Amino acid sequence: MQRLTEQILERAKGLPEGTPVAAKSLLHLGNRAAVDQALSRLAERGQLLRAGRGVYLLPVASRFGARAPSVELAVQALAAQRGEVIVSSGAAAANRLGLTTQVPARSVYLTSGRSRKMRFGKQTVELRHAPRWQLALAQRPVGEAIRALAWLGPDRAEPALRTLKRRLPPAAFNELVAAAADMVGAQRRKGRAWLMLSNSSGSNSLMSCLPATS
Repeated sequence: MQRLTEQILERAKGLPEGTPVAAKSLLHLGNRAAVDQALSRLAERGQLLRAGRGVYLLPVASRFGARAPSVELAVQALAAQRGEVIVSSGAAAANRLGLTTQVPARSVYLTSGRSRKMRFGKQTVELRHAPRWQLALAQRPVGEAIRALAWLGPDRAEPALRTLKRRLPPAAFNELVAAAADMVGAQRRKGRAWLMLSNSSGSNSLMSCLPATS
């Protein structure tokens, strides 16, 4: 009969890169104490990476030696596994959309779940709980633009919007304006701070707003 550590490692090797190996998903192999102990032993041997509390990742073998799995793949797999919405931060979104040349010093993602940190070898990734409006239209360009604008703040909103209007397809830019307008009523009732958003379309100019973030 296979030892518990061997069963867990065999299961981990059958998963796509970055898929978290969670203690809760292994309870059919043994009780929680035994599973936790087996996972700890595998991490001590370097056969698994301990990414967070009760979450482990299988290192990826390469010709240069073992490495941590792709952060992007691991975050996507975690979101699917936990039923969370996880998206890139406003700073990362702004950089990706060409609204700033500033590269985020830290790897931060926004999540509908609790705030916590995960370790990928030497890299630490922060998952930061965010309000629902920041997670709207999660993986779509419009959602990314909303997070980027909120991060940039009022002082940089207008030039950013001009850039977005040039770069986004007309339908996507109109969707951005409409999405912002849809958020206005609810956010006003909550007494939030505001970021003015203009579609800069001359006589048909529409003013809307988004909550500002730090």
